[in-house]
Amino acid sequence: IGVTSFFRDPPAFESLAATLTEYVRGKAEGQALRVWVAGCSTGEEAYSIAILLREALEAAGRDLQVQVFATDLDPKAIDIARAGTYPLGIVGDVSPARLKRFFTRNDSGYQVRKELREMLVFATQNLIEDPPFTKLDLMSCRNLLIYLDASCQRRLFPIFHYVLRTGGTLFLGSSETIGQFTNLFDSVDKKWRLYQRREVAGGTYVADIHAAVALEPGVVEGVPLGLVPRRSELGAGPLAERMLLRELVPPTVLIRERGEIVHIHGRTGMFLEPAPGQQAQANIYNMMREGLHLELAAAMRHATRQPDEVQRRNLQVKTNGHYSRVDLRVKRLSEPETLRGLYRVSFESSRALEVSPDTASEAAGSHTRVHELERELLYTKESHQGTIEELETANEELKSTNEELQSTNEELQSANEELETSKEELQSLNEELQTVNVELHGKVEELSRANDDMTNLLNATDIATIFLDNDLNIKRHTEQARRVIRLIPSDVGRSIGDLVSRLSYDRLTEDAREVLRTLGAKEVEVQGKNDGKWYLMRLLPYRTTDNVIDGLVVTFVDITRVKLLQESEARLLRALQHAPVSVFGIDASLRFVWACSPVLGRDQSTLVGRSFEEVFAGEHHEVRAQLEAAVASRQPVRKQLTVTLLGQPQLLELFAEPERRREDAAGLSCVLALVSKSAEA
Repeated sequence: IGVTSFFRDPPAFESLAATLTEYVRGKAEGQALRVWVAGCSTGEEAYSIAILLREALEAAGRDLQVQVFATDLDPKAIDIARAGTYPLGIVGDVSPARLKRFFTRNDSGYQVRKELREMLVFATQNLIEDPPFTKLDLMSCRNLLIYLDASCQRRLFPIFHYVLRTGGTLFLGSSETIGQFTNLFDSVDKKWRLYQRREVAGGTYVADIHAAVALEPGVVEGVPLGLVPRRSELGAGPLAERMLLRELVPPTVLIRERGEIVHIHGRTGMFLEPAPGQQAQANIYNMMREGLHLELAAAMRHATRQPDEVQRRNLQVKTNGHYSRVDLRVKRLSEPETLRGLYRVSFESSRALEVSPDTASEAAGSHTRVHELERELLYTKESHQGTIEELETANEELKSTNEELQSTNEELQSANEELETSKEELQSLNEELQTVNVELHGKVEELSRANDDMTNLLNATDIATIFLDNDLNIKRHTEQARRVIRLIPSDVGRSIGDLVSRLSYDRLTEDAREVLRTLGAKEVEVQGKNDGKWYLMRLLPYRTTDNVIDGLVVTFVDITRVKLLQESEARLLRALQHAPVSVFGIDASLRFVWACSPVLGRDQSTLVGRSFEEVFAGEHHEVRAQLEAAVASRQPVRKQLTVTLLGQPQLLELFAEPERRREDAAGLSCVLALVSKSAEA
């Protein structure tokens, strides 16, 4: 389902931008910033994250190596993402400033600029089966998990935890959540689903997704035997420390926030007993003896809200038919780093009440029962207040968590999958190499197609073109250029000044250096030595997409026919200037539009743009009348007229032909020819 867009949920990307800025500032020189966008579809989200990274780098003034891996199951979507061309409709998702900075407008839409495309590597990948990318600072997997069932999601979250570096960020969609894996990730932005990788005590969190099993015999006091050194490997000092800890430190249990036991120290049999039934993991709430369950739950509630230790004194615990007094202490650990987020629960026993249950019941009487009811009522009030607060928070987030509840209603149990670290890293490196090879192969094919398109375009224009570098060496040329300069395929790389030219022009090298120096275009008309053809030679700077001058472009356009027309026009003008003929054009209002010779004694330079009346001021009424008749009738006129020129009556013949520029006659083309200088003759 390839539904995606640039900066989908803009507030979520604003929150992500702050996190990326912290990463950029915290990276040391030489360290790479690695990002993986899983399920990238056609690439809009991957490019959006790349834009945020580029903006963060520019704002911090850093030049770090950035690697953005973008993968998807659909190879067609990956091809679209590699091309980086998107329709004009993205203007609704991308701001004008980012469009100008990171995109180039073309005929088909907007093309992502080269500097941004080089940050990304696109590849096809099956997220569930193929090896993942590792050592990541950010992993984005938005709006993908909602299409997977609960078993797939339970497999993926431990993988996400494994591939992220310490402090790395997991970016999910607004309809997704980490579910039961709160021991693997801390929430950074609960609304927009930004999570930070949590360090798990004892190493990587291990989940068994196939079956829930009880504690195995290989676990002693909550710690796997593989992590406990043998006695023979310990010296006298460590053994002495162990003995003192066992004698002086009270029974203590390290647990997670939800009660999962991580480590047990000392003899806790007076306070804990295994619960009946098969369990996936030991939970302290299922093992508490009578009298401690409510007090521990209340103490844990207070410990999550304050850094200080929480104490509950003189608690009455039923153990093996007797009642004992116990002091309970709970504290949330903030150091060392590997134990951060865990809770320490300590038990200190006081004087035991050596009485049987029946005797204790009679001795305590109603006072003991009232005391127990008061404590239960206090705990109920605290739980009720906490429930009210949680309900208010849930109501505020109800709209954003509606889809989340639909996708996570099957998540009833959570487990972890142990990964083979060395093998997976090697497979990840191989996958990265294959991805880079695929990307390079795609770019080579794209370059070949662009080269073919340019070659066909240049040949279709029939314009001789030569590309030169900054040293005036030939980089490439068209077939038509061989008609102008003697070129063979082996001339590529040689200087243009070393080749034999077929032009009667020896300043090509000097002109080329001048264009490189001034960066201005130059045009020169040159003629061939042998065939006499004329060419319009243009020299222009070669500009790259980054606006860098990288040589020259020299073109030769055949203008032989234009030169012949110009020469014919010049000869005609010279003939008209020496003949007793006036040739001119007027518009429909008898205003002179052009003139090739003097008219009725007036120089042609004073005629254009002026009306007949302005030029002759009432003279030559008969000429004006004939011109008006020709305009009105839209018919050619040929008439002999007697006019007075230089005080002498002369006989002239007028030819007036209508000019049809549109549907109507827009003016006249006229000729006044001298018939006789003496009208009487």
